[in-house]
Amino acid sequence: MQYYIIAGEASGDLHGSNLIKELRLLDSMADIRCWGGNKMEAAGAILVKHYKELAFMGFAEVIKNLPTIFKNLDFCKKDIFAYKPDALILIDYPGFNLRIAAWAKQRGIRVIYYISPQVWAWKESRVKGIKKSVDKMLVILPFEKEFYKKWNYEVEYVGHPLVQVTDEFKLQYFNEASVYKAASFPNNGVNIIALLPGSRKQEILKKLPVMLQVAANFPLYHFVVAKAPGLEESFYNDLLAPYKNVSSVVNKTYELLSQSKAALVTSGTATLETALFEVPEVVCYKGSAISYQIARWLIRIKYICLVNLIMDREVVKELIQHNLTVKNITTELTSILFDTAKKQQLQQDYTELKALLGKSGNASAHAAKSIYQYLTT
Repeated sequence: MQYYIIAGEASGDLHGSNLIKELRLLDSMADIRCWGGNKMEAAGAILVKHYKELAFMGFAEVIKNLPTIFKNLDFCKKDIFAYKPDALILIDYPGFNLRIAAWAKQRGIRVIYYISPQVWAWKESRVKGIKKSVDKMLVILPFEKEFYKKWNYEVEYVGHPLVQVTDEFKLQYFNEASVYKAASFPNNGVNIIALLPGSRKQEILKKLPVMLQVAANFPLYHFVVAKAPGLEESFYNDLLAPYKNVSSVVNKTYELLSQSKAALVTSGTATLETALFEVPEVVCYKGSAISYQIARWLIRIKYICLVNLIMDREVVKELIQHNLTVKNITTELTSILFDTAKKQQLQQDYTELKALLGKSGNASAHAAKSIYQYLTT
C-alpha cells in the first residue's frame, strides 16, 4: 500500500521513523512518502520536505512567515493528490495537519492521526473538526481516551512511544563500558544535576539564568546544561561563564539524564523523558508577563507537566512564573536530592507512570498494527 506521512518537528520525525519501521514489518511492499526528517528517510520513506523548513515557533514568527506556510500547504495538497495514497497518516503538528486532514477527507482519502493534538489543553472546540476529518485517531496519553469519549468520539490508546525509545537507549548505553559512559562528563559522571531549559532563545533566557544561580548553593554538584543543537555556542557561553561548577553538552540529553542525580526541566516532553529515566526533577516554567496571562486565560488544565497530567496528581513540583525563584528551586532540589522518603515516593510514582504508558507494549508496533488492520479489513 501507499502511505503519506506528515510530521512537522524533531519528535514527530523520531516517532514517525519507528512507525515506518513497524509498518514495513507488516507490509513489506509499503511505499511511503513523507514530510519529516532524516530519521524517517533512513527508515525507508521518500522525504518530500524536511521539518526544519516548517518550524515556525511563536505568534510573531508565524505571522511573518504566513506566505511560506500557505505555499507549503498548497504544495502538500498537490503532492498528496498526485501520489494518491491509501492512507494519510498525520503525526501531531496540528496547525498544519488539521488543515490537511479537512482537505483530504473532502477528497475521499482515509485520514489517520497518530499522536493527538493537545486539544484537551486549549482549543477544545477543535474536536468538532477532528471528528469530521479524521477516520481513526491513535492517542498516546491514557487520559486522552476519556477526554474524547465525552465528545462521543472513539479513539484508540496505543501507549507512549517514548517508553520504547528510552528503554532502547538505556539497554544500549548501560551495556557499554562504564569508563566510556562517564568520560564525557565532569567528575566522571558523579553528582551531576541536569539542566534542560528548552530549545528556543526566548524561553531559555527566561529560565536558564534562574536555574544557573542555584548552582552556587550546591558546590559539591556539577550542573550540566543540555544545549539546543540549533543555537550558536556564544549564546550559551555568555550565560554559563560566571559559574565554575557548570558546563554543557549538545545532542547528549539522554546520556546526561543517564548520569544525573536530579534535573531542573522546562515543561514539555522533556519532563516525561526525565521521569522515564527515573531522574528526580523540578519543573521550571517562566514566560513573559503577557504570554503568561494569555496562557492562563486560554489553557484549562490543572498542571503544565505531562508527568502530573498523566498521573492526575502532583508527582513532581511545578515552579511557575513568580514561583520560579532561586530560593524555591533550591528548596525543592534539596528535597529530591536528600529526602529519602520523598525519593522513594518519587520512584514508586515513576514506576506507576511507566506502567501506564507502556500498558499496550511497544506503542509504535501497536500503532502500525492498528493502521494496517484498519486499511486491510
